[in-house]
Amino acid sequence: MSAEFYESHGPITEPGPEAAAFADLPAELPALTRVVQGLVFHYFADEALFGFRPPKERLPEIDSRTVRSMLARLRALDARPLREPRPPERRILGCCRDFTVLLCAMARHHGIPCRARVGFARYFSPGFHVDHEILEWWDAGHGQWRLLDPELSERHVAHFRIGFDPFDVPREQFLVGGRAWQLCRRGEADPDTFGLAPELPQPRGLTFVRAHVVQDLAALNKRELLLWDIWGLMQAELDAEVPLLDEVAERTQAPDALADLQRLYAIPGLTVPGRVRCLSPAVGPHDAAVG
Repeated sequence: MSAEFYESHGPITEPGPEAAAFADLPAELPALTRVVQGLVFHYFADEALFGFRPPKERLPEIDSRTVRSMLARLRALDARPLREPRPPERRILGCCRDFTVLLCAMARHHGIPCRARVGFARYFSPGFHVDHEILEWWDAGHGQWRLLDPELSERHVAHFRIGFDPFDVPREQFLVGGRAWQLCRRGEADPDTFGLAPELPQPRGLTFVRAHVVQDLAALNKRELLLWDIWGLMQAELDAEVPLLDEVAERTQAPDALADLQRLYAIPGLTVPGRVRCLSPAVGPHDAAVG
């Protein structure tokens, strides 16, 4: 059963020397989610909800790839135990990916099978598919994977008028990268409705969707990179390796396909290399070491 693979850390979620910070955390996903919501501040989306604008000099925090670096920064901002919520100005700056990866690390610390999923949310802007990353956790009682959006606090639910339980996000409300790719390829969805935000002309389109297919495969192999990290096939011409991407799109949606996910991830162009191109919103494009 592939769920067992996701009970343990990968190189991104491994807390390393910061592991002591997890010592007194609760062992239930709802409680852990509330902990994370008191630790991460979305670097642009949360300003309207909390009335705090992060200073520019702090924006590079959003490029923290590993949980150990996130925990070190959290400790520098506020040395209290993680279960004590911080005011917005003492939370680490990040995005949906950081809520998800931090929760993933905490859950794996307790042996809860979970994994990050990269795709698009339909619940932030009507008619538009917003670039997003959420958690998928194994519900052993029902024998299925369920989606959980750790960014959606009660304040977010009210603000965005969310009409479902954030701890059980419907599959039609969050499309993993592979599903988005299939819909666009079949002409069942307009690629131009997939992007960062409806008011931004770029990034969006089928190239952006393709990147989410590759990133989702990496996350399913415990390589939960930044959403603005690109490598390999993401940098190729759009018509490159389309049959391979079709296969990735299909297998990343299968409930128990770990062997296929690992086989596909090992293919050059899909494997995360030692260095990636980081299109950082904070400091601009640059090459970065993954470790």
